Amino acid sequence: VQLQAYGGGLVQPGDSLKLSCATSGFAFRRYAVAWFRQAPGKEREFVAAIRQNSATILYADSVKGRFTISRDNAENTVYLQMNSLKPEDSAVYYCAASSTIILSSLRTASMWNYWGQGTQVTVSS
Repeated sequence: VQLQAYGGGLVQPGDSLKLSCATSGFAFRRYAVAWFRQAPGKEREFVAAIRQNSATILYADSVKGRFTISRDNAENTVYLQMNSLKPEDSAVYYCAASSTIILSSLRTASMWNYWGQGTQVTVSS
């Protein structure tokens, strides 16, 4: 099982950025996937999740209306479109996957089985 997050970078406040997480080694369409982030000195924080059939999508309140999670089952890839970026969005962003996670656990980092290596997002003027 491999998850490879990429697309991070240094942007200015108000800019947009799109993260991608390419996956391999498992039946992607059968897995829920999510994005978390971790800033220095802070715990890993839930950002967004999308279940296998895309019928259930959750966002953290802090990103709702600005970020959009999506998945392409044909490409085995999950995306995170981030608009109106703020300095407080700066963090390492991680993608995660699980085939067994239940709805009530989607926001809990410890309940996800597989993780990518992270990509740095820095929002600064």
